[in-house]
Amino acid sequence: MSANNLLLSPMNTTIQNFYSINCNGRLVDLSVPNIMGILNLTPDSFSDGGKFNNEKSALKHAEKLISEGASIIDIGPQSTRPNAEFLTSEEEIKRLGNIISLLKKEFPETLISLDTFYAATVKFGFNEGIDIVNDISGGQFDEKMFDAVAETKLPYILMHVNSSYEKMHEKVSFEDITLSVNQYFSKKTDELLKKGIKDIILDPGFGFGKTVEDQMKMIDEVEFFDFGNFPLLIGISRKSFIYKPLGKSVLDINQETQKLHMKVLQQGAKILRVHDVAEAKKTIDDYLIN
Repeated sequence: MSANNLLLSPMNTTIQNFYSINCNGRLVDLSVPNIMGILNLTPDSFSDGGKFNNEKSALKHAEKLISEGASIIDIGPQSTRPNAEFLTSEEEIKRLGNIISLLKKEFPETLISLDTFYAATVKFGFNEGIDIVNDISGGQFDEKMFDAVAETKLPYILMHVNSSYEKMHEKVSFEDITLSVNQYFSKKTDELLKKGIKDIILDPGFGFGKTVEDQMKMIDEVEFFDFGNFPLLIGISRKSFIYKPLGKSVLDINQETQKLHMKVLQQGAKILRVHDVAEAKKTIDDYLIN
């Protein structure tokens, strides 16, 4: 299915699943979709690299995201775009510095998610006050990750991705992308639950090792991911599977992105991970009204 056909295809049903997650003893209701605003601390992220990689600019951008409607700030010390600079955990921690604790002090009601695939960075973030672990690797890039998350008792975002850092952007030909993602989710959630990690959020992994066609199919079949056992996070903001087929730039696809956001909301998505919070907030408001 082409991008244009997808954007025009109707969605006739609205799926409502109700969830909550326990963030450091605070019960967070996900019955109404939440917005996760992206705060990249990296000099090399594909659309905003270098803009927010010091304390002053990071705090200012976080304030903007929150004022526009983000209830979660996702802090990323390392870019995971293709050909990005690879950082060790020590380098991530150095880049994070005091930003987490400063954000918690300045915005105590806002949840802080830490985007890392390192156990040591998770432990550092936990001591600084993070509320959620966002791991793109599904515990595959650091064998100690699941144990670290279990120790913190924080909610964990489980993303579908290829099995190693080196292969995470290799395009895989899936016979059935939804079935493959669900098999992965089934295996990984079983591992997490056995370690006592109960607050699990699922991320199908848009932009990681999947063809445009498979990602379009994923958009159409969001309602089938894990059959509603866990809340679903969708991260399609500024992803190439949207702008490349349309021949547009990464910063010129807001209208198309919001149409796709509406489709996934109608299929039960509970968290939108976005760069453009104000636009996503309007889409969620429109979804709730209709």
